Amino acid sequence: MRFLVELFATLLIALALGLSTAWYMVAAPRIGFGVGVWTAVPPVSAETADPYARARIARSGEIALGAGEGLVFFADHDEEGVPLDGRCDYRVVGGTPPARLWTLSVVDDAGALPAPVTGRTSLLSREILRDAHGRFEIVVAATARPGNWLPSHAAGAKRLIMRFYDTPLALSPDAGLRMPRVVKGACR
Repeated sequence: MRFLVELFATLLIALALGLSTAWYMVAAPRIGFGVGVWTAVPPVSAETADPYARARIARSGEIALGAGEGLVFFADHDEEGVPLDGRCDYRVVGGTPPARLWTLSVVDDAGALPAPVTGRTSLLSREILRDAHGRFEIVVAATARPGNWLPSHAAGAKRLIMRFYDTPLALSPDAGLRMPRVVKGACR
């Protein structure tokens, strides 16, 4: 009888450890490299995706960009290292690496886009206003602003996502990438 209890306890511990490590690998953030406040995630292809990457994509419903399609950067904190908050406004200031097209979106901590107030849920590189040197300033706020404005959530955590399409960027931290800064503005 003691043998059966020990066997059952061992199997239960093994099952708990196996399930918890599998859950962690699927739920854990993907590993990439940082450029300022932005983190790039290497593209996933059908040939290079490991089982955990496949499970993560299936769980999130995310459509990953392939290596030849582009590169995705995420920012979930500002220049001072403070997590992005829906009650605050932010300015995305500067320039970007070369790309045929890039988009900037904001999502909540669950990955949902804000309700489209103006029908806009992201900004495209070809529709923003720039200065004479090609730099821009985009205001990310829940209320409308003049100029380059991106609607965001009114509360809760948020994350900025920049997608670069048809870009010569190399996935290397030594590539000398120049990404825009994320500066905190007024909070409600």
